[in-house]
Amino acid sequence: MTLDIKPRPTSPIVATWVRPGPLARAALPATWLLTRAGMVLLLMWDGLGAGGVAREAHGLYARWYGVLSHGTFPSGDPLWQYPPGAGPVLLAPGLIPGLTYFQAFVTLTLATDALVTYVLARGGREARGAWLWVAGLPLLLHLPLARYDVQVTAFAVLALLAFANSPRTAGVFAALGALVKVWPALALIGAPRGRATREAWGAALASAAALLALLAVAFDAPFAFLREQGARGVQIESLGGTGLMIARHFGWPGQVRYRYGAFEFVGPHVELVAAVSLGLTVAAFGVLLWWRARARVWSEATPYDAALCAVLMFTVTSRVISPQYLVWLLGLAAVCLTSRYTTQRPVAWLVLAAAALSALAYPVLYAEVMAGTWTGCAVMGARNALLLGGVLVSFRSLWKATKK
Repeated sequence: MTLDIKPRPTSPIVATWVRPGPLARAALPATWLLTRAGMVLLLMWDGLGAGGVAREAHGLYARWYGVLSHGTFPSGDPLWQYPPGAGPVLLAPGLIPGLTYFQAFVTLTLATDALVTYVLARGGREARGAWLWVAGLPLLLHLPLARYDVQVTAFAVLALLAFANSPRTAGVFAALGALVKVWPALALIGAPRGRATREAWGAALASAAALLALLAVAFDAPFAFLREQGARGVQIESLGGTGLMIARHFGWPGQVRYRYGAFEFVGPHVELVAAVSLGLTVAAFGVLLWWRARARVWSEATPYDAALCAVLMFTVTSRVISPQYLVWLLGLAAVCLTSRYTTQRPVAWLVLAAAALSALAYPVLYAEVMAGTWTGCAVMGARNALLLGGVLVSFRSLWKATKK
């Protein structure tokens, strides 16, 4: 059996490249500057809707920085639920002199955002990817500047765009991202079978082992996050949470409590909903393995498309669908659009719509979401329906393109 990994033929019109003029080349950076200035202003005000978006970086990240700077992970903190690679990311703002921790954190996030924009614009054959990232990230308002998900997404973007030239480099970037927030490991799910897969996964495992060993030597309690992660419940913004939110209107007696850094449901059958979510995550992984075993045709976009599909599956089945998860999906959708062979263009539109609704849910209407009003139910239901629809469209498109 042989795998067809040749790019699909293109028409002479599509293949013709016309050098953009000065105004066209300036449009993307100008849009980036304008939109990011608006995001910074919103962050400085931080009074939109529920407000307090910056609280996590102001307080929680700064507190963790104090602990990490003494050579230990926050092992006694129930809010610490991240792999050990998150430590260096949260320590990095302390390296910038003359700024407060929060100012340095936002500065590094903007710098990483600019890097993602640059590699999307220079590393892809289509400009649509860079434009989706530049125009799509502000749909989440100022939230991306106050979380470190932009940094995590950068690792996945770099990994995917490195595939064409160096699967080993792709593996290293995916491993670094996975040690910060796990999900970038899914960037390797679509690696073409054979040498590319062996090189990518070999480099990923080797670099992950090396970094883990280094962190284990440099810090105490690097694996404390596992205990806290396992205790997570059903967040009100998850797919299961939407079902429980609606059930409250029909007599379900559950309540919302702040636990483990998020608002979660407590009450009858919540553990069952959490177990079903975990079961669906396992099933999603099985479906991805089944797809990979049956796939026969690879194009240059297949690794991109498979990564977006995989992360969408794991997002939708998660017990926690925080609004910053949309940063991941926007980054992966942007990578897909850098290739003319992608099958995920409709999914990219669904992700953009879901991002806009996520910002409406948090912070704009978060009081309605927490109270579980019909307005809150409608917003969360619509956002999660878009993500679920994205999963179905994404997998169907990926399957059809690779089964031929």
